[in-house]
Amino acid sequence: MPAAPSFAAIAGTALTLLAALYALAALLCRGRLGLHPGHAGSTDRARGQTAWAPVTVLKPLCGAEPRLEDNLAGLCTQTHPCYQLVFGVRAPDDPAIAVVERLARRYPAVDIRLVVDPRVHGSNLKVSNLINMMDAARHPWLVLADSDIAVEPDYLARVTAPLAAPDVGIVTCLYHGRPLDNVWSRIGALFVDTWFAPSVRVASSGGSCAFAFGATIAVRASTLRAVGGVEVLKNRLADDYRLGELTRNLGLRTVLSDVCVGTDVTEDSLRALWARERRWMQTIRSLNPLGYACSFVTFTLPMLALGVALAPTAWNATLAVAGGAARLGLHFRQPAPGVPPPGHARYAPLRDCLLLAEWLSAFAGTTARWRGHRLPIDTRSASVADRSVAAARPSLRQRSWTPRR
Repeated sequence: MPAAPSFAAIAGTALTLLAALYALAALLCRGRLGLHPGHAGSTDRARGQTAWAPVTVLKPLCGAEPRLEDNLAGLCTQTHPCYQLVFGVRAPDDPAIAVVERLARRYPAVDIRLVVDPRVHGSNLKVSNLINMMDAARHPWLVLADSDIAVEPDYLARVTAPLAAPDVGIVTCLYHGRPLDNVWSRIGALFVDTWFAPSVRVASSGGSCAFAFGATIAVRASTLRAVGGVEVLKNRLADDYRLGELTRNLGLRTVLSDVCVGTDVTEDSLRALWARERRWMQTIRSLNPLGYACSFVTFTLPMLALGVALAPTAWNATLAVAGGAARLGLHFRQPAPGVPPPGHARYAPLRDCLLLAEWLSAFAGTTARWRGHRLPIDTRSASVADRSVAAARPSLRQRSWTPRR
């Protein structure tokens, strides 16, 4: 009579199976997308829409990022018939001011507003910047977007289209990595293209809508007021996720747009990459501790290797090969139509092992570093952060600047 399999063999087979199934899902799932008018899969209501509400784009800026001018210029050539661009900085000597001034001269027909305001309203300085910018917004629909994304000319028209449905709270969109020409930047882009974005598509395909991404959030101004305005996010590390959560609490839907923007990945060292990705991991842990603890199966290659080591059978090895092939397939799959595959499959083992190390390290620590500042990881314990920044708030008045036409 054959001996019963050991616990290690059972655990190894189960781990290999779960990791392989996830890798296959990550390769095949596309997510449940909200489509723009004119798309072949659009709903009848969206397809019949012919008018667009005016839109204000709010872009908090900080420093001269490598592709900042090109990224912001993409917003100046939008096909949307009526939109305003509001840029905001905290420091009067911020190099981003010169970039906005150049854009105002290049695109005199575009409604551009720059707000320079050093006031601090909470521990999250990006949200603090947004609070200072809100008075400059003129239109009923808003798009909040990070400074390091690249967009196509139809971006605004497409991401705001679902807001025409009264049951939609926010529209958000995924992104693909745009690395600089160095190894660590390319590995960082693979974090987005072969781990983060596929995990969102898997969750979305399974019916989840518990997400919102700072790359783009489109929301009606009335909805933002209903949740308490951007002020309620001032002490939240994951301000984007919290905004989506608040709108869902009103009974409104979160829509994942079919737009996929590009996001710059500019880290040029392991240390810089580790700091950024560990902060992302810490943020995910703070939002969903149980889900974070179970996410080890998404680190495909080291999990497959561990599974085979625990259960070195021919069947398990075959399953691991299939899972590894699916994982490598992500390097040859387009993140979105018109976007080239990420490539660089040779980095896959390093990428997955680095993810595993970051995942383990992110279980520790109560703060995260962002742009030289420390933010509390537990975003629901915000009172301490409020008191810590109160004494640092300057008494200077807001200064707004509008380019001459």
